[in-house]
Amino acid sequence: QVQLVESGGGLVQAGGSLRLSCAASGRTFSSYAMGWFRQAPGKEREFVAAISWSGGSTYYADSVKGRFTISRDNAKNTVYLQMNSLKPEDTAVYYCAAVFGSTYGLGYGEYDYWGQGTQVTVSS
Repeated sequence: QVQLVESGGGLVQAGGSLRLSCAASGRTFSSYAMGWFRQAPGKEREFVAAISWSGGSTYYADSVKGRFTISRDNAKNTVYLQMNSLKPEDTAVYYCAAVFGSTYGLGYGEYDYWGQGTQVTVSS
């Protein structure tokens, strides 16, 4: 069982930055690949970024490539999402998710555990 708690969301102006954190419980965090997803009002949950259990492999949605960076610190049981050059269309609830194993998936159905989400609002 893994429990995930996101933090770091908030209100920011377009062009600004935020760093989201996701703290995981348990001693087996390094056995899980991690992902970030987001869901805007009236839209489906969409993939944002993912990272392998070692941190050696990452993948990004085209919409955030070059602006967002996913990273992890297995010693701190934490995964991060650094978001730069934010746009109003990045406004959403952001969720972190965990899947057991070395490789990540791109679909939300592939993940085993989810956090409660943190709101990110980007004003124009």
